[in-house]
Amino acid sequence: MSVMKTILMRMFGRPRGGMGRLGGYIMALTNTKFGVRVCDLVGVAANDRVLEVGFGPGAVVDHLSKLTTGYVAGVDSSPEMVAQARARNRAAIQSGLVDLRLGSVDSLPFGDNSFDKALAINSMQVWPNAVAGLREIRRVLKPGATIALGFTVYSGQSKNELPETLALAGFTKTHLVTTADGFCALATKP
Repeated sequence: MSVMKTILMRMFGRPRGGMGRLGGYIMALTNTKFGVRVCDLVGVAANDRVLEVGFGPGAVVDHLSKLTTGYVAGVDSSPEMVAQARARNRAAIQSGLVDLRLGSVDSLPFGDNSFDKALAINSMQVWPNAVAGLREIRRVLKPGATIALGFTVYSGQSKNELPETLALAGFTKTHLVTTADGFCALATKP
């Protein structure tokens, strides 16, 4: 792996240490607007239970907590991002509306059929196995629930294979929405 790629992964892909903390601040500044757009596309309702996988610095979680009175949960594999997100969402965590955990998409710490919506922004491309991760998200979604996978233009993710990947994981009704700053794949758990 090149030095530049190693630095970028440490800052943004799998944030670690001081570089990861700096990456979190940058992500909060640059990804929040796109994350809000993804929330709009997935259609978060007032009582929805929402899961964000790879929540980074927690800026989108903060937005989600203002959209629903249900429950917002998330997992991120970076201790630095969990710390930033918990600090940003302290009041919502204390009220019981938000639950942010250190964890992996490979083994979500939630029960079957727990969520109405799920989203992941700029994270699927660094999961160990995209299909396995999507199957695990599908497990925790309620029947009829929607998933949104958002990718900014600098994510490096191609949209070409997303419909097939979602189908392999058991999702249906996949469609892509392209915006000026990225794209979003939406699908449904049957």
